[in-house]
Amino acid sequence: MLPAVVKLCCGISYPHLRSMAGLQRMAVAVIGQEMTHVQQWRRTRLPEWMDQMGLRAGLSHTESKTENRRPVTLNQEQQLFVQQGQEAMRRALDILEDKEGWQTEIAEDNGDVICSKVMAGARRVFRLEAILEASAEELYDILFVKVEEMHLWNPSIQHIKVLKHVGPETVVTHEVSAETTGNLIGQRDFVSVRHSCKDKSCIYLGGAAIQLESFPPQKGFVRAEDGPTCIIIEALAEDSRRSRFTWLLNMDVKGWLPKSIVNQALPRAQLDFTRHLRRHLTAGPTLG
Repeated sequence: MLPAVVKLCCGISYPHLRSMAGLQRMAVAVIGQEMTHVQQWRRTRLPEWMDQMGLRAGLSHTESKTENRRPVTLNQEQQLFVQQGQEAMRRALDILEDKEGWQTEIAEDNGDVICSKVMAGARRVFRLEAILEASAEELYDILFVKVEEMHLWNPSIQHIKVLKHVGPETVVTHEVSAETTGNLIGQRDFVSVRHSCKDKSCIYLGGAAIQLESFPPQKGFVRAEDGPTCIIIEALAEDSRRSRFTWLLNMDVKGWLPKSIVNQALPRAQLDFTRHLRRHLTAGPTLG
């Protein structure tokens, strides 16, 4: 959904819906369109590297849950946030599905691998793959539900504040990175929309930077932009207490830093974040 802020700060729009009358009708349509898109994407468009993870399973668990939901009334601003979150999710999944152009950047002894590819505009995006000793629900709780507590276990983060709750699947956050030793990029802040989507075996967290008139750039910070970005958390078939963690990091740090420095710092930030997350998981249970 998220992007979770890392070393700097740790990332489905349906235009025709905007013309539909009725806020409840809009909310129901958004949920239905999202499930249809993700189901189609997983059934027909997954590349081999994700197909091997077992992500072609159906969405029956999620579909049964959405059928029992009552229509949610959203105002126009909330509708926009939901659409922005879904659009970020869709675009991030499209990046991950494209098999062309990926090259290995880092391969750790513990099996963590980071690959990168160059997108339009010469921006480089990074994909981390790792196995974590935690269930998908536990990671969802840490990375989405308790996102405001992330600074307690990740020293790269000064704070994350939820500015707006838009139902259970979408939030708007403000994030500030910490001034830590070795941070090549420096302190940044972000305003982002985060969106989540669940099915039986996977949890998707997507997000992207947004403009929020009520929260303009803050004095003393460079307002960076993340996204579209996403995290895919998949329970391992052989052990649901462990999860495959796939994270697309896509970030424009702004400022005048050379691309060579940024492209070194971002994958290292992914490794640092994953290391802190593992330590947090080892420290004790996170679900009540």
